[in-house]
Amino acid sequence: MLHTCTIDTPLGIMTAAADDGKLAILRFCGPKGLFTDTANCAERPDNPVLVALRAWLDDYFDGKRPRPNLPLEPRGTPFQKAVWEILKQVPYGATITYGEVAKKLAAARGLASMSAQAVGGAAGRNPIAILIPCHRVIGADGRLTGYAGGLDKKQALLQLEGASFHEHPTIRSIPEHP
Repeated sequence: MLHTCTIDTPLGIMTAAADDGKLAILRFCGPKGLFTDTANCAERPDNPVLVALRAWLDDYFDGKRPRPNLPLEPRGTPFQKAVWEILKQVPYGATITYGEVAKKLAAARGLASMSAQAVGGAAGRNPIAILIPCHRVIGADGRLTGYAGGLDKKQALLQLEGASFHEHPTIRSIPEHP
């Protein structure tokens, strides 16, 4: 059974779910909601993983650069999980392109090449935002592209981390967090 909670962050409400002592989901709330199978969910903000997650997020949004030390169990295909493992290696404040992730994955699998679009699709299905830092993946030209939470949140996360990127032309700069 998934233990769930909502978390208020400077960028909006997030929903989290833990299963068997591991974080399975962390997403920004959107109009479609998150949990469709509510029979397998129980609101349990006192779950130790969710308590630790809230503390980690508080430190993260305070700019303290916490280490992602929570046990993670993202649900996905083997390909998606391979992409997410590469994303977890991208340091705080750094960025990587979809093409660079594709090259790393191809090399790890002994392939000549890998599709950057396939990598983008896997990144877009990342069920654990921020801790599996898909927000750190940018386009080949350094511009922001795709983010399930919205480009405004991607830009804000990168600004919080002090990452270098080209701001999206339709998004105003996000003010610093107090």
